[in-house]
Amino acid sequence: MSRPVRSSTFSIVAFDPKTKDLGVAVESKFVAVGSVVPYARAGVGAVATQSYANTRHGPRALAMLRRGTSPRDALKALMSRDRQAAQRQVGLVDARGRAASFTGDECFEWAGDIVRRNFAVQGNILSGKEVIEGMVRAFESTEGDLPTRLLAALAAGQREGGDRRGQQSACLLVVRRRGGYAGMNDRWIDVRVDDHPAPIEELVRVFNVYDATLLNRADPRDVVVLTPAVVREIQLGLSATGFFRGPVTGRFDRKTRAAFEDWAGMNNFETKLRRDGKVWGSVYRVFRAQIEAQSR
Repeated sequence: MSRPVRSSTFSIVAFDPKTKDLGVAVESKFVAVGSVVPYARAGVGAVATQSYANTRHGPRALAMLRRGTSPRDALKALMSRDRQAAQRQVGLVDARGRAASFTGDECFEWAGDIVRRNFAVQGNILSGKEVIEGMVRAFESTEGDLPTRLLAALAAGQREGGDRRGQQSACLLVVRRRGGYAGMNDRWIDVRVDDHPAPIEELVRVFNVYDATLLNRADPRDVVVLTPAVVREIQLGLSATGFFRGPVTGRFDRKTRAAFEDWAGMNNFETKLRRDGKVWGSVYRVFRAQIEAQSR
């Protein structure tokens, strides 16, 4: 029987004790790594299963964490039942910040892991230990929320040499209770780059688009008050784009609001609408840029 092909991969699983978010970030010389490695459930935990990945470990580990099993004990149970445990690499973190990681003896060099409070990093077929050491330093020193710190860790791992075989795909998965689209699930952030020569840089670019369009994680000070002057500008812009037919009054009345919400929905900003007499600065800037581009 031929030896199984394994991907070179580095990942981080982490918990944010302030927000209670849980997430996984991963890069690999493997197509569509996001379809194999990351698993997470809000209020429960996050898992990365890699090397010669056993994708059953993701759901099984989350089920054990949900029952209160510690990450360390969950890993022991998983590996004790896995005949190919020596070829596996798995990282776990739970919603209490307890973390654990396992690197099998037959993972291709360099392979290893580092476990800290609230996170664990692991990698195989790396240029050296400095890859995961760099990830640890970046995650611990970067200011910001969990997605920001996870992306910083990935970028640091690549700067330190990353995968020996190169790059191909990357993924960022962060879960939050009712954080998904329209609050219908916990998949707050799920962005992937399946095949790209610089997947981490592309992942950051895609995440920034996703952030500006769907996430309410902007600076709370970055808002525009709907003054009469601003509303007149909005009404004129909506009229120019065919969303609004009516007098330019400077009042954000029901008809104006409905027209603006139609524009927002057409441009995928429906989750960033406000009801407090303000609009997000990011949304307002996109609106103005569209109107200016159309008037040229």
